Amino acid sequence: MHTPVPTQATAAQPDPSRGAASRATGVPRFRGDHPADTRLLTACLDAFADQTAALPPRAERTPAERDSAEHVARAARQARHQFLDLHAGRVYDELTTGRRRQVRVDDLAFAAAEAYPGLVPSRAQIAADRLVPQSAKSGGELDQGVFFTHLLGLRDTGEHLLRSMLAPTPRALELLPEFRRTGHLDLGQATVRRDGFVAEVTICNQHVLNAEDDAVVEALETAIDLALLDDEVAVGVLRGSELSHPRYRGRRAFGAGINLTHLYEGKISFVDFMLRRELGYIRKLIHGLSSPGDDLLDLPGGKPWIGAVETFAIGGATQVALVLDRVVAGSDAYFSLPALNEGIIPGAANLRLGRVVGRRMAQRLIFHGEQVPADSPQALALCDEVVKPDEVDAAVASAADRLADPAVPANRRMMHLAEESDDLFRTYLSRYALEQSVRMHSADVVAKLERTWVNRRASAKPDGDSAAQA
Repeated sequence: MHTPVPTQATAAQPDPSRGAASRATGVPRFRGDHPADTRLLTACLDAFADQTAALPPRAERTPAERDSAEHVARAARQARHQFLDLHAGRVYDELTTGRRRQVRVDDLAFAAAEAYPGLVPSRAQIAADRLVPQSAKSGGELDQGVFFTHLLGLRDTGEHLLRSMLAPTPRALELLPEFRRTGHLDLGQATVRRDGFVAEVTICNQHVLNAEDDAVVEALETAIDLALLDDEVAVGVLRGSELSHPRYRGRRAFGAGINLTHLYEGKISFVDFMLRRELGYIRKLIHGLSSPGDDLLDLPGGKPWIGAVETFAIGGATQVALVLDRVVAGSDAYFSLPALNEGIIPGAANLRLGRVVGRRMAQRLIFHGEQVPADSPQALALCDEVVKPDEVDAAVASAADRLADPAVPANRRMMHLAEESDDLFRTYLSRYALEQSVRMHSADVVAKLERTWVNRRASAKPDGDSAAQA
């Protein structure tokens, strides 16, 4: 699964001379002995770090020095690949106490940084990266991509990690008594309100067209957890709040996908956004919650979810619509998934979109940015019901009545099993972790973000994702 590096010598010593590329950087040969290989990896990565430290600051490097730094980084990444090829299962078992603990992806990454220095970036390194633009980041998120591609690539560790990410978040468990008492919580970037047997979760990021960022993903997962934990709730509704942008003031919008300005500014994280979003709230919409005591007779079945798509569902918002049990759209709304505009992978849409709309239409959406009006025949593959804008609420309520039937959870569980097994999703996410971490730090992505961000600032447009399309 790893990308080969054409060097196999022992790790070289640093070359501090300015203006010349470093000496050949070698990748050690790991033998399969975990303690010995761990010591070898640490020494190897320390040597690579010394080589990089001997170079001038990134902005002051000559072309030869930039090439040298890239060569060292690739060799270090190759060493991590090869170590994890042999020891990913052992590493995971250590970090989860023999898989007796459910550890979320962020805690898992930082625990690995402490137990295996250099394998993945530390908490301090990630915090420092968040203070600089995407173009100036250290590239440590690529090492996180390597780490998770190996953990998810192994069936036993991958399945345990998938299940761990279906556990309710600590914040949701802390807030649950208050939600049960009041039936309403404002989480900042999202709200959750119970009305009878229905829980309505609303994204609240109005100034950026309800685009998603790290904070929104955290708030949405908490809100969805609360709806799933509350026994009085039988059906969930997901929708966007009213917008504050002058063009849409007073209108709801389902969402504008990723916040491109946050991505440009380095505030979108690989683990807390890209991985947590797919493994966390989106997958919980499909499968519900799990707990350490779940067994064959107590499988997570989740609850049915309805999407109220108003005005637009752009990018990530269309990704979410793909997993909902019923999508009600206003006749003036549209769907789009313009992945090539930002150059990154649109989550698990590449896994799900083709079976929903067909391969050709999926390519038109992802590669060509085609917009699909809700009132067009093509939209019937993306939504179930199209009504006048002022009839969306009534249509959602009618759908909730239907989906509250006690037979729905078991049937939806079997449908999801037939469509997307854990093994299929795990395999996809294993490769996604590697590909997405690379895309986030690719030169063409940074260039596209630069053009988008500069153009948006120049025209004073809101800084949510795909504001130009909206």
